[in-house]
Amino acid sequence: MAALSAWFWNERFWLPHNVTWADLENPAPGVEYPKAGHLFTALPLALGIFVVRILFERFIASPCARSLHIHQGVGRRAQPNAVLEKVFTSITKNPDSRHLDGLSKQLDWEVRKVQRWFRHRRNQDKPSTHTKFCESMWRFTFYLCIFTYGFQFLWQSPWMWDTRHCWYGYPYQAMTPGLYHYYVTELAFYWSLMFSQFTDIKRKDFLIMFIHHLATVSLISFSYVNNMARVGSLVLCVHDASDFLLEAAKMANYAKYQRLCDFLFIVFSVAFFITRLVIYPIWVLNSTMFESWAIVGPYPSWWLFNVLLLVLQVLHIIWSYLIARIAIKAILRGKIMKWIIVCNDVRSDIESSSEDESASPTEGFKTSPHPSKGENGTNGHCASAKARAQNHNSW
Repeated sequence: MAALSAWFWNERFWLPHNVTWADLENPAPGVEYPKAGHLFTALPLALGIFVVRILFERFIASPCARSLHIHQGVGRRAQPNAVLEKVFTSITKNPDSRHLDGLSKQLDWEVRKVQRWFRHRRNQDKPSTHTKFCESMWRFTFYLCIFTYGFQFLWQSPWMWDTRHCWYGYPYQAMTPGLYHYYVTELAFYWSLMFSQFTDIKRKDFLIMFIHHLATVSLISFSYVNNMARVGSLVLCVHDASDFLLEAAKMANYAKYQRLCDFLFIVFSVAFFITRLVIYPIWVLNSTMFESWAIVGPYPSWWLFNVLLLVLQVLHIIWSYLIARIAIKAILRGKIMKWIIVCNDVRSDIESSSEDESASPTEGFKTSPHPSKGENGTNGHCASAKARAQNHNSW
């Protein structure tokens, strides 16, 4: 273990030339440098955030949802059947025609009845709009609070106005209480997301999101241990700037305030493109790649840190392209809200009944008995809009 620890904490990898761990062990009185042990504080804090989330959703978000007439829906449940349940849990949740024919003969049911059972069974696991609203409200609240705190903190920090201060005196830069709290809270939140993935709305990209959260935790931890927290705080603030807007748009969509949803989506798109494609490369990457090279000089962990940030920029470009492509199609069809549904529900919902009833294309066009809030038109208009979207094979 000693040999492994010595290899992992190799000074020539982590620190600039002519700097050793011993140089950072005895700072001046009142000065403290980042240490790996500080990060363990994030684990109990993550558990606390997870508990706060449960209480928030139950006692704050849920009453808000009910006040907006978003109630816990009780969908039609599949009738108990041991044979079909075994197939559903062990073999397939969406059987093909061969399985359907076999089950039809085994149970002496019509194929259509077997198909309907599987649809109802899948929909039992589908989260309600109430559940999705509460989850989005929690994320919106946290993202907004942490962005506000981070922006206020950075507003008073010299490296926000001159990013070269991220590197002056590096690595002998004191870890201030404000920066420490900002960093550890962000780290704890992403740890809590990893925990809550096992209890959250079931998503098709569970593994991808788990890897994403793990990579985020690793990058935050890496930058903290390497005392690159100043520039790391800029990265966090840039990413938090648009996240709460997307969650706000989702909440407006669940509450059926289409005009508000459209407006928030437009604001989110603009904020996303500006922060991820303009501010991030010009403000952050320019500092980490060129200013740091001139002031500190490259070393192994410097190269790794910049490679990770460049990979993040590549992801920004891919996400921006996908957002722009889908958004343009939605705008051309006059259904921005439909894009919000796709962005959230394609990755969060298990399946909708309209997808299951492919043999009956008219099913799934049924609309709510109440018109959408904030939208001119009648229920017939809403249904016809959905039908046009389906007929154009939009999504």
